[in-house]
Amino acid sequence: MPIHITLPSGDVQEYAKPPTLQAIAESVGKGLARDAVAGAVGPQLRDLCDTVETDTEVRILTARDPQGLDVVRHSCAHLLGHAIKQLYPATQMAIGPVIEDGFYYDLASDHRFTEQDLARIEQRMRELAAENYEVIKETLPRAQAIKLFQQRGETYKLRLIEDMPAEETFQIYHHQEYVDMCRGPHVPNMRHIKALKLMKLAGAYWRGDARNEMLQRIYGTCWHTQKELDDYLHRLEEAEKRDHRKLGKQLGLFHSQEEAPGMVFWHPRGTTTYLLLEDFVRQAMCDADYAEIKTPQILARELWEKSGHWDKFREMMFTTGNEGREYAIKPMNCPGHLQVFKQGLHSYRDLPLRYAEFGNVHRAEPSGTLHGLLRARNFTQDDAHIFLTEEQVRDEVLRSLKLILKIYKQLGFDKVLLKLSTRPKDRVGDDVMWDKGEQALTDALNLGDYDWELLPGEGAFYGPKIEFSLKDQIGRVWQCGTIQVDFSMPSRLGAEYVAADGSRKVPVMIHQAVLGSMERFIGIMIEHYAGKLPFRFVPLQLVVMNITDDQADYARKTAEFLRTRGFRVQLDLRNEKIGYKIREQTMQKIPYLIIVGNKEMQSNMLAVRQLDGTDLGVMRPEELIVKLRRQIMDLVDEDQLGSDLSEDAAVVD
Repeated sequence: MPIHITLPSGDVQEYAKPPTLQAIAESVGKGLARDAVAGAVGPQLRDLCDTVETDTEVRILTARDPQGLDVVRHSCAHLLGHAIKQLYPATQMAIGPVIEDGFYYDLASDHRFTEQDLARIEQRMRELAAENYEVIKETLPRAQAIKLFQQRGETYKLRLIEDMPAEETFQIYHHQEYVDMCRGPHVPNMRHIKALKLMKLAGAYWRGDARNEMLQRIYGTCWHTQKELDDYLHRLEEAEKRDHRKLGKQLGLFHSQEEAPGMVFWHPRGTTTYLLLEDFVRQAMCDADYAEIKTPQILARELWEKSGHWDKFREMMFTTGNEGREYAIKPMNCPGHLQVFKQGLHSYRDLPLRYAEFGNVHRAEPSGTLHGLLRARNFTQDDAHIFLTEEQVRDEVLRSLKLILKIYKQLGFDKVLLKLSTRPKDRVGDDVMWDKGEQALTDALNLGDYDWELLPGEGAFYGPKIEFSLKDQIGRVWQCGTIQVDFSMPSRLGAEYVAADGSRKVPVMIHQAVLGSMERFIGIMIEHYAGKLPFRFVPLQLVVMNITDDQADYARKTAEFLRTRGFRVQLDLRNEKIGYKIREQTMQKIPYLIIVGNKEMQSNMLAVRQLDGTDLGVMRPEELIVKLRRQIMDLVDEDQLGSDLSEDAAVVD
């Protein structure tokens, strides 16, 4: 009976007998057959040597496809194992998965690997890949797989087999004399490994459990071309320069310490930026008709049980107790907002009702995941919860979409990726409610004519969500804001409103976050702007410095003139050479340096220098005020620009 294969183009190929994926690639074209690394049969990734037994859809993957590149990287992890076993035969291989932009392999060895060893291993990997050897796949029953790895002395592979179902067969991949066990798929030939680099060494517990033995981990990366690898390494170098932890220390913004793991000590300058950003978002929310509230930091266990968080989120919660009662330090703000809504009976005429809070939350993140501001245990969410009727959901979601995207643009992020995450396996609520929520989000995205991507199964346990991911100046993507539709929690916590017919109904609740975590967003901004924050949010906007003591009084008057007009100014009257002052303040990334000497003092002028070294020449203080206000206006609506600048012009007059 013939087999019919539907290709991505829509063309249907007929085969007299079940074809391999390699045969399908060859029937499409020589170029595709040459570049193919694996295939997708429906949603399942398969090796090119696998046979397709039924009518189905097939995609042939190359290293240019994201999924195909992951296959190449996974095979590169096997290549790492091949090289290590040749150079250090006593090493035992454990687990070697694909990760973002690369792979790693955990291994057990009495030899302590060094950076010099990595260079040697990397060279051997390149030599092996250049041999263009075939990767041979076979499937073994459990008993034979055990015998194979017993003969090879691979203890960790045997432990993996022990953890798998008794009836399972095992895919074995032969790389010349090296053998590895894997779910696959893998490249058919090592000529597909073209651009690789071993990155670093680390320690890792077996199975990620601190109770188990410590293994050595080697990280690597692999790309389709050498140019892609070079570009990636350049991005890493640039990211290192932009590391918010280093810049935060250099600029005196914040620090962390072991006595408060995953928590931040904000310094005066960092606190200034924090409060400026908070006020910026607060004003945007106020203008959009959100009412700000504050809710308690600690709530009793029974409330978290009713909301569903105790069951679904317990391992991430810090708990405490008092007088025989158990409490949780809030990991999120939604149950508290529901308590505010429940005070008094609302009519349908009151809806939508929008609450917003800069809510301080705590989450028991694993210590190994903590990363400065970007992954913390204590942070502030710019949380909002909107209570509304089912009929209002779509339009309100569209309204939130426009608001969030507008704020991102004002903050300098105009490349935003939208993703719709649908119901996970572990969830609360019935499918009817999930259908309504997912449809409302889909309709809002389509009505707004936005480009978006579907993420099946990635929703929160209480509802589907739209995720906002920002692309920064070096191409990295950061997931920040969310809009989530929740039909379940208002019912679980007893929220009601009076409908038009006088009946009591349960409102829908939309969870909304713009920045997400204030701390994380500031970390993203620091790296996005390489420490040169937008003028509106930089903690210190200007430094006024004198050349000699003769100009000290004039420098003081200049600083006061700027300060009384709302700018953040510092005086530098130190008895140092002006070149030294300029260099030091430039290292602090101060946007404008105001230099006053005798000429400036006598003519009532200011010499102005920008952070990038541009000399703006001399100007009257009033002219500088207009310029600075224009720069602040870069982050507000254009229709506000005219009125604000007309006020500045009055200053000049």
